Amino acid sequence: MNENDWLADTRASYDTVAADYAELRRGALAEQPWLRAALGLFAEQVSAAGGGRVADIGCGSGTVTAHLRTLGVDAFGIDLSPGMVETARRDHPGVRFDVGSMTDLTLPTGSLAGLLAYWSLIHLPDDEVPTVLDHFHRVLRPGAPLQLGFHVGDGSRLKTQGYGGHPMRVRVHRRRPERMADWLHAADFEIEAQLLLDPTNPVPQALLHAHRRR
Repeated sequence: MNENDWLADTRASYDTVAADYAELRRGALAEQPWLRAALGLFAEQVSAAGGGRVADIGCGSGTVTAHLRTLGVDAFGIDLSPGMVETARRDHPGVRFDVGSMTDLTLPTGSLAGLLAYWSLIHLPDDEVPTVLDHFHRVLRPGAPLQLGFHVGDGSRLKTQGYGGHPMRVRVHRRRPERMADWLHAADFEIEAQLLLDPTNPVPQALLHAHRRR
């Protein structure tokens, strides 16, 4: 596989499922109190550090981006899929959403007061993760918070069918929190907290909260 094939497959897959994904995710945060609590903490830390622009990287249909706005955060979303960005703009008018890739962030250095990547790094091959975290480090201000959400486990699988039964072709990678923590430390982030969600599920979810070292 060409090194960019996974990007093209991911973009095409989420373009295909965008409308159904948005419908299925509508109202999902109302049923996830721990996730809302983590977002509230993130918003508090952004505010305590003086506020500023916050990027939701891999924003999908924009649910989390829009929720951050209700918490007083100047949040905007970036997603690889034009179809996802179109649905986000439709469902959340007045919120900024841009097409872009976390592997090649064009945001100015030190321009962000916070960065969120919820279940979007799961499609990154292992050898791309350090590069992406270096991008995150570059665009964040010193001391700014970072939250990552991901699937917990080992290995990966090829997902061939997704939201609404549409065909997809994306690799879904599971990773241990300690492995993600090692990558974050190597990128000069300080880990503050780890939250394991639904730990009895065969595939638990995790949040890592960190900040860029000053």
